[in-house]
Amino acid sequence: QVRLVESGGGLVQPGGSLRLSCAGSGRGFSSTAMGWYRQSLGAERELVATIVGGGTTNYADSVKDRFTISRNRAHNTIYLQMNSLKPEDTAVYYCVTWVAGRPQWGQGTQVTVSS
Repeated sequence: QVRLVESGGGLVQPGGSLRLSCAGSGRGFSSTAMGWYRQSLGAERELVATIVGGGTTNYADSVKDRFTISRNRAHNTIYLQMNSLKPEDTAVYYCVTWVAGRPQWGQGTQVTVSS
């Protein structure tokens, strides 16, 4: 069974930075395709960034040039470096991978951007 464990969330002031981590493990896990989604209160879960294959990345327009997704395949871990954070980035951030085409989610980590 695939297990994803996120860490690194917290409270940060507008303009600040945070780095999220997600470590994957378990039967069937592969770091070939992984990503981050987020869900704010009352909203649907939305794509933040993905990293697939040899390192192809994709970002939501709202986070381009501020967030960077990266991967350490040796440690089955991905990261999300978040800079220039805005209040609208406040959400629960979920790590995701795909097993047989089906998404597997982590438990989520809260990111709050507030002064």
